[in-house]
Amino acid sequence: MTHSLVCPETVSRVSSVLNRNARQFGKKHLFDQNEETCWNSDQGPSQWVTLEFPQRIRVSQLQIQFQGGFSSRRGHLEGSQGSEALNKIVDFYPEDNNSLQISCLGFWGGWSVPLKAVG
Repeated sequence: MTHSLVCPETVSRVSSVLNRNARQFGKKHLFDQNEETCWNSDQGPSQWVTLEFPQRIRVSQLQIQFQGGFSSRRGHLEGSQGSEALNKIVDFYPEDNNSLQISCLGFWGGWSVPLKAVG
């Protein structure tokens, strides 16, 4: 059984917010479980989300959902242990649709903060 590693103490950052309209498109919508809302970035070649967890975590699966027609064609997940520099963990290739996409990425070790998804 899987469960979200995101908790109230998880710190999130995003590369940008569409038209700087955080109320409608801000990062708070990333994990609100509401299919009517979403984080929406400005245009640009590389958009990203960073999550800093309050404790060491183990990641085995990445779940991501885009609005149809607005997905990245390629992304990668980076992580670090402690204060080390971020290192690429795995590439992922999302489909351009609005269904929940689950990537079973094998078992990753105990990653510390932060984790960054780049698309």
